[in-house]
Amino acid sequence: MVILDKWFLFLIILVELGGGDQMAAKVQLNLKENFKSDLKFKHADGFHEVGNYCYITENDCLNAMERIETESVDLILTDPPYNLGQFMHERNVGIKRYRDNHFAFSTWDDLDYKEWLSSMDGFLSESSRVLKKKGALLLFMSLIKLETIISLAQKHGFYYKTTGVWHKTNPMPRNKDIHFVNSTEAWVYFIFKGTSGTFNNKGKLIHDFYETSVTPLGEKKFGKHPTQKPLSIVTWFVELLTSDNEVVLDPFMGSGTTGVVCERLKRFCYGIEVNGEYVDIAQKRITEA
Repeated sequence: MVILDKWFLFLIILVELGGGDQMAAKVQLNLKENFKSDLKFKHADGFHEVGNYCYITENDCLNAMERIETESVDLILTDPPYNLGQFMHERNVGIKRYRDNHFAFSTWDDLDYKEWLSSMDGFLSESSRVLKKKGALLLFMSLIKLETIISLAQKHGFYYKTTGVWHKTNPMPRNKDIHFVNSTEAWVYFIFKGTSGTFNNKGKLIHDFYETSVTPLGEKKFGKHPTQKPLSIVTWFVELLTSDNEVVLDPFMGSGTTGVVCERLKRFCYGIEVNGEYVDIAQKRITEA
């Protein structure tokens, strides 16, 4: 990029001539703005900048998505509520003993089914508006809700590509003596207004499952979210489904794992999270990425 080369050269000359920290800071700011202008990226109102590539907001998913320009997003990668709260209340899984802050005891995942259905319908409607033609939508989702999500997505113009699995190699051994240990989590992949989109497999065979440990403690201690996904699996999806400087949206950002990955991989990212505590954590993680 010619514009960027000129700015870098000017910054080097300025430092060599002793131009001062204040002037250098101004030059760096201009460099950053010219970089984004050159890429024709202008973020939506209501989002604040974090790091070099990310824009986040503390807001409800639908309210914030309404601010994003139509056909401006290349990939929506997110982990919405699975609506398992009321279902898990009726299960004999000893879940309170194992996870006081999750499933049946997480108020954010304890919606009435009809309310959750309406929420997902609204989310998919807005997703169809903001995604570019042949853009991708990839959701983590409970296996027992996949049929519902696929049906809703197809209603809004999404082409169902495939369902895959994240296999956790060290799952919590909950109720191991009475039934199969739950070691998998599903994800579902769609294309909007097309049957195929970006897929950077580099000629390699890519299976429809990803195998890793649960989120490592080294990441969990910084993210502190009960459904936090490992950086490795989010990186896998972003690298496969987008190219440099494209735009990723995570409408259920949690503590910012998608933003951390985008910052490292040089993808622009919108992050939406309704919980202010997690927004603060996400901001810190992205800034330090």
